[in-house]
Amino acid sequence: MYGLTRSLLFKLDAERAHRLGLWGLRQLGHSRDLCESMRERALEGVPASLAVEVAGLRFAHPVALAAGLDKDAEAVDGLFACGFSAVEVGTVTPRPQPGNPTPRLFRLPEHQAVINRMGFNNHGAAVAAEHLRQRTWHPGPVGVNLGKNKDTPLERAVEDYVACVDALAPLGDYVVVNASSPNTPGLRKLQEPEVLSALLDTVRARLDTVAPGKPLFLKIAPDLTPEAVDEVVDVALAQKLAGLIATNTTVARPFEHPLAKEAGGLSGAPVREASNAVIARAYQRSGGKLPIIGVGGVFTAADVVQKLRAGASVVQVYTGFIYEGPGMVRGLLPTLAQLLEREGYTSVAQLVGADHRAPVS
Repeated sequence: MYGLTRSLLFKLDAERAHRLGLWGLRQLGHSRDLCESMRERALEGVPASLAVEVAGLRFAHPVALAAGLDKDAEAVDGLFACGFSAVEVGTVTPRPQPGNPTPRLFRLPEHQAVINRMGFNNHGAAVAAEHLRQRTWHPGPVGVNLGKNKDTPLERAVEDYVACVDALAPLGDYVVVNASSPNTPGLRKLQEPEVLSALLDTVRARLDTVAPGKPLFLKIAPDLTPEAVDEVVDVALAQKLAGLIATNTTVARPFEHPLAKEAGGLSGAPVREASNAVIARAYQRSGGKLPIIGVGGVFTAADVVQKLRAGASVVQVYTGFIYEGPGMVRGLLPTLAQLLEREGYTSVAQLVGADHRAPVS
């Protein structure tokens, strides 16, 4: 069914197709009964062994939606209807901004990939907050992914993150500091240890004031060196973060393609191995003490297992959802349960970090 829909959508400009898909999900969200019915079908037969707990939050299974698809929190219910265990909205900035000039979104179907340089286009924290405030159905955790406005100087970035915390933290189930998008000039400099530590210290203090106990995550890039990953993990542990989200899009271009020269972040299958390497390094550095949400190149149940074995407790999808469609979660969960059982595990938690331990006998 989605094959025909996708072929029609893929005939449109990528951003126009994105808007059309989001519009459909938003309309779906207006019917609570339909959303509940669709979610029930998507999760039918999902065993308790797939449930996960991270930072005190319960996930019905380990497949969640990454930030970037629903920047303004306008289609959250429609996305939950697709079966995702959690939905992360944003990236949201304090003030509205249009993002970068178009065209800024490119599909590379031969590589199951997307290049984007959207530039945190969103309607601002107040609009996202109002959308979240209007929701009455809460089938799973909702994360709020926060960023800075493009015209905010880097040395004042913390003010933007704090403003977003004030507006959105009480309305989400967890909060994410996005310091790793390649599409906001200079943003990745916030991952440098001293700068990062100061930023997180201030954000954590404000979060503890406006939403005490709310989990705080940091989203990092796949382009960090192993040593830089170690430094980020050390800062995250020192700041007592709830965990890391690894990873954002990459500026690398590990293939030849006419669109490869386009600036922006590459997502999808080509970032899978880089993402897994960062997950594994972060898991090892923290000794498994820092929960990781893994993102990058997840299309199949086998991809989910790879990330879990590397050290992720939950995975997120974005590009895979674009290519596989609204039936993606429903399609891969039975296979995921079979793979778990075949490997001799009775829960997802037992599989997390398995690559770093002796195999189950």
